[in-house]
Amino acid sequence: MLILSRRTDESIVIGDEVTITILSVKGKQVRIGITAPPDVSVHREEIYQRIQAGDPEENATSEDSGETED
Repeated sequence: MLILSRRTDESIVIGDEVTITILSVKGKQVRIGITAPPDVSVHREEIYQRIQAGDPEENATSEDSGETED
């Protein structure tokens, strides 16, 4: 595992198409923004695990995917 330190408004670039930006830090909570092409799925780990387990509700909804920018 690669471990990096970042401050608010700093980013990490993965490959040529994915950027993760630290938006804010409040106590133990970190808010991040992810820029990725539409064909790249981005999920919180607990949601991804439910999808992998075959939970039909998680496969049918994108409600928990968070805010998106066009």
